[in-house]
Amino acid sequence: MQMKKHNFNAGPAILPQEVMAEAAQAVTDFNGSGLSILEISHRDKAFISVMDEARQLVVDLLGLDDTYAVLFLSGGASSQFFMVPMNLLNTNQSAAYIDSGSWASKAIKEAKAFGNVNVPGSSKKDNYSYIPKDFKVDAQEQYLHLTSNNTIYGTQIHEWPDVPVPIVCDMSSDIFSRPLPIEKFGLIYAGAQKNMGPAGVTLVVIKKELLGKKTGSIPAMLDYQIHFENESSYNTPPVFPIYVSMLTMRWIKANGGLEGMAKHNKEKGKRFYAELDSNPLFNGAVTVKEDRSLMNANFLPVNQSDENVFLEACKSAGIVGLKGHRSVGGFRASMYNALPLESVDLLVSVMKDFAQTRG
Repeated sequence: MQMKKHNFNAGPAILPQEVMAEAAQAVTDFNGSGLSILEISHRDKAFISVMDEARQLVVDLLGLDDTYAVLFLSGGASSQFFMVPMNLLNTNQSAAYIDSGSWASKAIKEAKAFGNVNVPGSSKKDNYSYIPKDFKVDAQEQYLHLTSNNTIYGTQIHEWPDVPVPIVCDMSSDIFSRPLPIEKFGLIYAGAQKNMGPAGVTLVVIKKELLGKKTGSIPAMLDYQIHFENESSYNTPPVFPIYVSMLTMRWIKANGGLEGMAKHNKEKGKRFYAELDSNPLFNGAVTVKEDRSLMNANFLPVNQSDENVFLEACKSAGIVGLKGHRSVGGFRASMYNALPLESVDLLVSVMKDFAQTRG
């Protein structure tokens, strides 16, 4: 019998077992229709109801009012690096970007093709080991771009800045993991493959007043206004990823909503970081503890020779996905919403045993 795997992969990542079971059934027979979810038309009433429910679940979970639009797009968060400035930034305007990691850096690079980019805060010189905080944003900026959680470096924003412009935020790796002060945000985007669903769909939540701001022309497929007017079906949407995302959001809502997820994630973080701070064989990769991520805990072996030995110990215990990003090394424990406490407890146990046998 196959040993149960404890999935710490950074993404695509763990999804709730109940969601996968229902999705698997829908691949064979969607809601008793005699057709697979993979076969039905995106114009069919059955899928339109899926899209409508998915949209409403985003509204319910984030506490959105009618001033926000919810879009389901393709292209991943990386496409949003250029779609955001393409839609919100004219060539004679500027936007502020905080450089807090690799994905933020890529967003900055893309935005420079569409307007002026100012970077009031950066932690690059310190290998992105903390979240920049003491920065000021001019009211003339069109928006402030943030990356809420950095999967590669293990940092996360826990206190949202007060700025005189709308916040645009890449929340790919911590969307739906905690409540948000939604009134601060003009636009949120997130690739699905961490907390929301499988890879293939990208969520965009945007203030309606930001639609149609661009003075120049935009290709239709890259225009938020067009996607809003066509209810995310200007072209064939990614039907299956939207369906699985809907199921996942149902699961989140049924398990306490964002407050429930926040409580669950804080407990996992508390247990893991308590062991990390007391274990003599490991060091945390984040220099400012208040910036530690609850989604991606990055840590390093004190002795480099222990790295592969520890990974083998984890593998033997059924733990997968713990190897750190190639640009950082070490280990990365990704603890998304669907990861149960028992998986974190097992990792902690392996770390304790490792210290006893190798210390």
